[in-house]
Amino acid sequence: MYQGRKLSVVMPAYNEAEGIADTVRGFKNHPWVDEVVVADNNSRDETAIRATQAGARVVKEPRQGYGYACRTALANATGDLIVLTESDDSFYADDLKILFAYIDHFDMVKGARSNRHLVEDGADWTFPLTFGNWLVAKYMQLLYFGLKVLEDINQREVGGTYRVIRREALEKIQPYFSEGQSAFLPDMTTLAIRKGLKIIEVPVRYRRRLGESKITGNRVRATLLALRMSIIITRNRFKRLAA
Repeated sequence: MYQGRKLSVVMPAYNEAEGIADTVRGFKNHPWVDEVVVADNNSRDETAIRATQAGARVVKEPRQGYGYACRTALANATGDLIVLTESDDSFYADDLKILFAYIDHFDMVKGARSNRHLVEDGADWTFPLTFGNWLVAKYMQLLYFGLKVLEDINQREVGGTYRVIRREALEKIQPYFSEGQSAFLPDMTTLAIRKGLKIIEVPVRYRRRLGESKITGNRVRATLLALRMSIIITRNRFKRLAA
């Protein structure tokens, strides 16, 4: 537990047999973590088996899509604090200390691959990906300016998965999730901004993933993802939300 609060770590997984066991063990062995939940998104390899053997609770998400898997993982968490991460061992469990340094002051702490000194050689974070994420993040900042003070939306990355959110904050935005595909992360972030949650972005470490990327390894798919993210960001800016 973290300061008397139960901590869940959740992650989506689609054909991540190569990295899932190391990822689960890394978080499972962290002294703050109470449970690890893996949302298996129709994997055709041994993802579910290896995740279970490593100590995770595996839940199934039959709807194909990264966003659907993230939403199912979040929905099955039982903790007071919920960490969303990737299942490819690209983020460090030990960097929970970076995220949690701020969680007493914010509703969501968002990790970002925003400092080149923290990105290891060989990581799937090329200049086009870095620039594209920054560009879309700045578009979001411009479009949402006026809803909150500038510092609250001053972000350099729109696609970073690694983040922690309080349960009460998650419950405020969960009913409005609509993205089932790869643009889920800006869907989550912009809904948090719209609902007035306190958000901060902090740099975290990033290393070479285990297994192949389903999206960013292909330039065409990565470009289409950036466009989809921009659409989600625009839609959520004007989406009607209950008070």
